[in-house]
Amino acid sequence: MFPAETKGEWEPLKVRERKITKTKPHVAPEQADGDTSMADADGGAENNTEIEEEESYFEEDPTTEEGAVYPIQQGRVVDWSCLFALMTHVYNTLSPPFHTPILIITQAAWTAQDHETMTQFFFEKFKTPAFCLMDSALAVCYAHAVSTATVVDIGYEKCDVTAVTEYLISEVGRGSALAGCGGEDMTQRLLKLLSSKNFTRDMCEQLKRSGVCEVLPPDIALPGEAEVEESNVNPAAAASTGANAPGSQGRGSVGDRAAAMGGMTGGTEGRNDEQDGEAKEGEDNEGVLDVATIVASGKTSEFLARKEKEKAEKAEKAAAKKAAQEAANAPKQAKLPNAKRVTATFHFTERKPLDEINQNGKRVLENGRQPEGEAKRPKTPELQAPGEGTIAEINPSPNAMTNGQSHDTEATALIRRDVEVGVERFQAASGGILDQIADAIHRCILSVPEIPKRSELWENLIIVGNGSKVRGFKDALLAKISSKYLISPSSATIFTSELPSTFTTPVATGANTPQPQSHLTTSHHTGGGVNPLLMAATTASNPSLAPPGQAAHNLQAQLQMQQQYQQQSQQQSASHQYSGHGQTPTSIKLTKMPEYFPEWKDAGTEETAFLGAQVAAKVVFVVDQGLSKGFMSRTEYNDLGPQGIHEFCM
Repeated sequence: MFPAETKGEWEPLKVRERKITKTKPHVAPEQADGDTSMADADGGAENNTEIEEEESYFEEDPTTEEGAVYPIQQGRVVDWSCLFALMTHVYNTLSPPFHTPILIITQAAWTAQDHETMTQFFFEKFKTPAFCLMDSALAVCYAHAVSTATVVDIGYEKCDVTAVTEYLISEVGRGSALAGCGGEDMTQRLLKLLSSKNFTRDMCEQLKRSGVCEVLPPDIALPGEAEVEESNVNPAAAASTGANAPGSQGRGSVGDRAAAMGGMTGGTEGRNDEQDGEAKEGEDNEGVLDVATIVASGKTSEFLARKEKEKAEKAEKAAAKKAAQEAANAPKQAKLPNAKRVTATFHFTERKPLDEINQNGKRVLENGRQPEGEAKRPKTPELQAPGEGTIAEINPSPNAMTNGQSHDTEATALIRRDVEVGVERFQAASGGILDQIADAIHRCILSVPEIPKRSELWENLIIVGNGSKVRGFKDALLAKISSKYLISPSSATIFTSELPSTFTTPVATGANTPQPQSHLTTSHHTGGGVNPLLMAATTASNPSLAPPGQAAHNLQAQLQMQQQYQQQSQQQSASHQYSGHGQTPTSIKLTKMPEYFPEWKDAGTEETAFLGAQVAAKVVFVVDQGLSKGFMSRTEYNDLGPQGIHEFCM
């Protein structure tokens, strides 16, 4: 939103004030007595003077972000007045029917006070009959049709990591508004790497969104680094074995070396019939000239000219053949994947006023209008420097209104040019962004109290947010998590065969993970600091070993207590037999989008929170109709106030 002239008011678009100078004729008033002066007798030219007047008009600029105010920064509300103006603009643009229920997607960093403020605004401003607040991570789970998942939301300036178990948000260990992990941080990283090449922020932003910018997995080297490693060849090995690369990949077979030697000795097995015919003809005619016949015929000059012509034709054929071979090899080089190319080119577009572009001046005037009397379309303006770019689009000058009159405003042109970039395009997520997100995911899952759910959280990983649209980001993040925290399933049986069969070992089932247990209340130690359970087990068969003053019925009670404790431990061990390791995962997978939403395949799954909100709104407002307290009605708001929204939040 943009600040308006009145303090506290906001505009959805930037409003600019422009002034134009107009020249109006000024006629002197006539004299009252009706006398005619000498100036009037001359035609009145001196009385009719011209006066310049300035008029102001306002225009909206839909392309600029200058002076814009963002009410939400890093997932937190920083300007409520601006946010209310934005919500009002969205509501008026949609223009829903009266008495329409509203569902708002909340951020992880919003507090309870923020929820109450939002509830009060919508009930008081729009008189909605029902209102619901839904967490963005829960909306993503509704869109992917999973009840338990780990949602990673990569935003503009932050990252949220949330664990959802059975449609319940786990607040313990939740990563809310992690700074330095958003899409803007990737843009700033590219700007830092490419600032020496005169790259601006707009150029880095468009580079990040292009197809040439890619985040490579940790185990893949940059194209330039891979070539340097291949060039490090052992000279002794190359001299003895003919190897051109280190390792077994550079060793040539005996057949390859024999074929190479055959080619050096002049073997003709690889030639085709056409080449053999040309070679034979050349050998027969080379150096064999009947000089006497040529001189006697008197056509020596014609013969020499014909020979020169044949020689030139052969040279042209050879050059054309070489060019054809190069053209055939050129597409093979262009088909290299982006990850193996050292340099790449992307299209950079920017909008500039036509006044800043060198125009030809014959067909287009300064304000972009055609000269009068010409019906032809104006030519495309030319750029100041050749090769700088091409004009892809020219926006005609919009009209602004002043006192009911229209005025032409400044016209702009969209300039497109090609920009070459090196291996810096692969380093957008460098600087620890992937490591920080991976650590936050690990901490969030380990903080879930239901240990059996942790393996399911590792296998249902959902990465959303426009910051994750960078090519290869999701695969690189998954590879980073796997390299840091994934363990092999076979590692669970290491050394277990060397231990006694009666000894319980920590296998990869999580059964031996320490559990919070409710220990039975025991009496104070009476055997000089000895465990009463141990004392009861020792003296049960031989009461004479009991300490002096201790009755036999007390020992029997302690023995029964020991038996109860053992039975409870066995029951807890049996209930915790589940697949999957509780501390370190044995499988990490990304959750796929359901196939019954085909329209989201082309648009991408980065904004599926809106899809989940649509699904949840239908379930809450239409199917459930308040039976599960999924939304807050107008009557409940009047009774409980804004604080009652905490009983209805999803």
